[in-house]
Amino acid sequence: MTGFDTRRPPERELLDDCVHCGFCLPTCPTYQLWGEEMDSPRGRIYLMDLAEKGEIPLDGPFTEHVDRCLGCMACVTACPSGVQYDRLLESVRPQIERNVEREQSDKLFRDAIFALFPYRNRLRLAALPGALYQKLRAIPAVARLAERLPGRFAAMESLLPPVSVREAFARLPVFTPAAGERRARVALLSGCVQDVFFHRVNEATVRVLAAEGCDVLVPREQGCCGALELHAGREHSALTRAKRDIAVFETLDVDHVVANVAGCGSSMKEYGHLLADDPEWADRAAAFSATVRDVHEVLADLGPRAERRPFRGRVAYHDACHLGHAQGVREQPRAVLRSIPELVLVDLPEAALCCGSAGIYNMVMPEAADELGARKAANVRSVEPDLVVTANPGCLLQIGKHLGRATPLLHPVQLLDASIRGVPVPRS
Repeated sequence: MTGFDTRRPPERELLDDCVHCGFCLPTCPTYQLWGEEMDSPRGRIYLMDLAEKGEIPLDGPFTEHVDRCLGCMACVTACPSGVQYDRLLESVRPQIERNVEREQSDKLFRDAIFALFPYRNRLRLAALPGALYQKLRAIPAVARLAERLPGRFAAMESLLPPVSVREAFARLPVFTPAAGERRARVALLSGCVQDVFFHRVNEATVRVLAAEGCDVLVPREQGCCGALELHAGREHSALTRAKRDIAVFETLDVDHVVANVAGCGSSMKEYGHLLADDPEWADRAAAFSATVRDVHEVLADLGPRAERRPFRGRVAYHDACHLGHAQGVREQPRAVLRSIPELVLVDLPEAALCCGSAGIYNMVMPEAADELGARKAANVRSVEPDLVVTANPGCLLQIGKHLGRATPLLHPVQLLDASIRGVPVPRS
């Protein structure tokens, strides 16, 4: 008798694919931190196997070790047997959310996150006190109070991005025409956290796509893609958001739906798989997912057309896990960056190791996230860059927290945008 319910439990064939060879161990962040077998991919697969056979319950150690997984998918890249750990984790986390009663404090904390982050208008309202708080944070008494916050709340406070009320309430144009001859017509996922707290990245993305010959549509009706909820096992609400965005974007006559956030693009490319057992949505989801491209994929496929001004400096590129491991998009961002004259691109030591952001991980598992963030920051410093770029807002915040303000961190399209426009590179 299985310990899982009947809603998409982990497939026996996928569990049996693991031969327990251990090639995943050096790539797994939590195994690197603790050296604990049950905190490695093969150890977690062993736990899934036991739970599937009904030999262990889902609560207790099973949930503890699955919760500790960042979901970075480095193991998927490393596995010589092609084990689909991503599919296994994707099926197991919703089982936990449906069937395991969390401690009240843990449940309330997670509920609070998901009552805010997927909602753009709520984030905009939160930007008002956020901007005020950041001004007050300079007062020593307020800073001392902030330093006394307990673990998870201290983690959230330390990850608060620079808040601009003007940018939080700004909106992208619904349509931006291509500069010169049109080479493509695309729609942009503007996102939730991305659009409110990283609006400048969205603006740069629209400008770069237009400069390279794309008509850019940004439909107002779009909402959160559901990525944060999906990665945390909140499957029902995530798929509800997926259906809403499919319905919005499928009405547009575009070549691609473009994402500039690694986690969002990864999730949208999976809609076809996630909704494959829904007769009403299966074909629509598959058709939608087939159109989704990361912005670097689009730019690399088009090739550079707009003139680039030089950037004279060393640029360290950090592979966001859901871009490099989950989507397999590694060379395209590097090709886009190398199109900038005189730029010296440097890779990081332990490039495949997660920075500790991982969706909501750095808020719900702050101690482990801090260890990984400090390790990533040390690797960044070792290559002595003038600038660090990465294609995910969570990575920007996580690395910035541990690296400090001395080295600017940007999304790659911000650097490309500055090169095309011939303006100074922004500091953030």
